[in-house]
Amino acid sequence: MSKKLGFRKALETKVKKSQLAAKKKAISIFTAMSVAHVDDEEPGPGEVRHVEKVLPRGDFYTGQWCDNLPHGNGKYLWTDGCMYVGEWFKGMTMGKGKFCWPSGATYEGEFKSGFMDGKGTYTGFSGDTYKGSWVMNLKHGQGTKSYANGDYYEGEWRRGFQDGHGRYQWKNGNHYIGQWRNGLMNGNGTMIWSNGNRYDGFWEDGFPKGNGNFRWADGSFYVGVWSKDGKDQNGTYYPSGSATGNLDWDPQQVFLEDLKDCKICPGEKVSILPSQKMPHWPGTGKGNEGRHRRMSDGKLNSCSWGSDMNDVSAATEGDSRDGDEGVGNLEDSVTRASWPQFKMPMKRQGQTISKGHKNYELMLNLQLGIRHSVGRPGPAISLDLKSSAFDPKEKVWTKFPPEGSKHTPPHQSCEFKWKDYCPLVFRTLRKLFNVDAADYMISICGNDALRELSSPGKSGSFFYLTNDDRYMIKTVRKAEVKVLIRMLPAYYNHVRSFENTLVTKFYGLHCVKLTGTAQKKVRFVIMGNLFCTDYTIHRRFDLKGSSHGRITAKPESEIDPTTTLKDLDLNYIFRLQKMWFQEFCRQVDRDCDFLEHERIMDYSLLIGFHFREASTHLTSGVLTPTGNGDCENEGAPRLSQAGKDQLLIDPSRWSSIRLGINMPARAEKMVRKSDCETQLVGEPTGVLYDVILFFGIIDILQDYDISKKLEHAYKSMQYDPTSISAVDPKQYSKRFRDFIYKIFVEDT
Repeated sequence: MSKKLGFRKALETKVKKSQLAAKKKAISIFTAMSVAHVDDEEPGPGEVRHVEKVLPRGDFYTGQWCDNLPHGNGKYLWTDGCMYVGEWFKGMTMGKGKFCWPSGATYEGEFKSGFMDGKGTYTGFSGDTYKGSWVMNLKHGQGTKSYANGDYYEGEWRRGFQDGHGRYQWKNGNHYIGQWRNGLMNGNGTMIWSNGNRYDGFWEDGFPKGNGNFRWADGSFYVGVWSKDGKDQNGTYYPSGSATGNLDWDPQQVFLEDLKDCKICPGEKVSILPSQKMPHWPGTGKGNEGRHRRMSDGKLNSCSWGSDMNDVSAATEGDSRDGDEGVGNLEDSVTRASWPQFKMPMKRQGQTISKGHKNYELMLNLQLGIRHSVGRPGPAISLDLKSSAFDPKEKVWTKFPPEGSKHTPPHQSCEFKWKDYCPLVFRTLRKLFNVDAADYMISICGNDALRELSSPGKSGSFFYLTNDDRYMIKTVRKAEVKVLIRMLPAYYNHVRSFENTLVTKFYGLHCVKLTGTAQKKVRFVIMGNLFCTDYTIHRRFDLKGSSHGRITAKPESEIDPTTTLKDLDLNYIFRLQKMWFQEFCRQVDRDCDFLEHERIMDYSLLIGFHFREASTHLTSGVLTPTGNGDCENEGAPRLSQAGKDQLLIDPSRWSSIRLGINMPARAEKMVRKSDCETQLVGEPTGVLYDVILFFGIIDILQDYDISKKLEHAYKSMQYDPTSISAVDPKQYSKRFRDFIYKIFVEDT
């Protein structure tokens, strides 16, 4: 018996030793080589230690570690050869560091939340070198670039392109000094050739356009109006008096010969961005066991994360990532909230205007008129308009009989008259806003019907959306038409001078007059739709900066993503990156000055935003923080998490970012005091959400007329005069700005 007990005890001891050896072997492969064994006590919260980790996909990390995340200085090596060495903050590259690509390209400088952001130097595999400012992986600010072919640029950049004032030197000795836009010479500038010839004047899209003079090295020169189209070119040649003059010189030679060797080098493309390589770090510390992890399809997988091995998924150069871009984002003394619950609209916003709808014939008339106006041939468009184009009498009436006429096609609607207000001005505005005439006609006049928004606005206007959501058509009162025509010259000059203006973009102003006994006139304006985007707009606000009546009357249960909320409903502060915040403030000041000068008031800042970490349906379904879809729409197309990340971090997506469009930002939750119902801006809570912002200034056709003055006088006797919307334009502008600068702040 004693022998059997001894054998059994020896066997148990041997099994325990073999199990411990196997466990130690696993630890040596997957966990920190310099960290105590799993049987030892785990580090406490906030304790920083040094680790070396071989991760499940073969990636390797060595450096400082805190709360199951890289935190401090560390090195991360991906299996595809990419490497980062530098500072980390809660799992994200943050601070100074160096990122190396397998091709040999490197970036050394500042990082923020995984992005190249701040001052830094990129050296490409082909020899391209850029040194300067970056914003979210894009060259933005002052910077210099040396190209592999020997060219050199020094100056301002915006969204990855030369934009602003800069100097470009070609390897052949030619150089340009002046204004740039979107990577091309645009504005006032000087080109100096290596042979001593030079051009001083205006440029457009990389070529001389407008007033300018060409000077030869011998002193002779040519002064005139330049155009790539030789028909529009005209000027005068002034010889120097020397025997070797240029009397037979053709100005088109500048376009055909002199500028042939002055192409802007495109530079090399970055194969994959550092932000695309950031690993997803699921919570592994105490309190995270059994935590749910969002899968790429938006559903949840219940997993238990043990303390023996960290499950870290990292993107390689060819694969798609699970998990959100920026998980473990920078959170300095703040917490990330559980994502707010919201429902997706069960169908597209608005009611399709089909046959039998009360406004079906009006829609047909509108489409016929637009097709006629836009398709009508006209002279070449010049951005320099004569004052006669803005004359209020500049309008064209066209009669549309059902059987057709010499200028109009036959149609199935009733007879009507069509009026175009200032057609040349709006045609030029469409060109200025880069609207293609064919696309414009297809959007409004194609086979797809318009959609009427379910309820008219407070003004009594009706809104119609095109099927592709690009354009919004709004019915307007006669008084609003007069205001727009009165301010049209100033509006045109403003939007031409400031391409990032936030004021509404107007594409056309028209009138339909029904013939017969009714003689009804319907006037409408065509505008750009601010929320035409691939992203789902989860929340939208119409903000004026006043408090009286500025709250939504709907009960909480009826509020959905299509509901436009108001000032007292706002519960967020928006944090913009420094470069964007400065540009935002400058543009708001410019736009408000313009509106104040035109005696406009009662305008709003319309804001819509998309929560980045919410699962997105491309069609209908219920949207919740867990991404559960409506059971009836399980087969509907969905945007996977990897696909959503690609939308956010794709370079082409970032290059489309403009002020008020596709802008990444952070929204901080705020709360108002319960005893102050009219408090416009509450206290920040420190709870942050990553969002994509869309915003613009709308409703800019209300001047301070007699009706508004009477409204102000009447309401001032009943309410606090500072709380009502109807106030003098100067006071309105100041109050609007003060409010906007409280809800938009710089993200520090």
